[in-house]
Amino acid sequence: MTPIINLEATGKNIDKLMKERRLSKRDVQAVCGFTTVQTIYKWVHGKCLPTVDNLLVLSYLFDVTIDDILVIER
Repeated sequence: MTPIINLEATGKNIDKLMKERRLSKRDVQAVCGFTTVQTIYKWVHGKCLPTVDNLLVLSYLFDVTIDDILVIER
């Protein structure tokens, strides 16, 4: 069976990690260098995934591995 990334669960996980570290969506927006916060909302609502570059930034920001951010179903 091919593993897939669960977008909705990954978004909820990103939101949880942000809350645990007391980071707002605007904080993450600033660190990622986005001009608007809409991309962060798309992530947390499971509409899309962060790019590999942004996953790397998030892993450092949250002090976790990329595997700890993604929710993978097998």
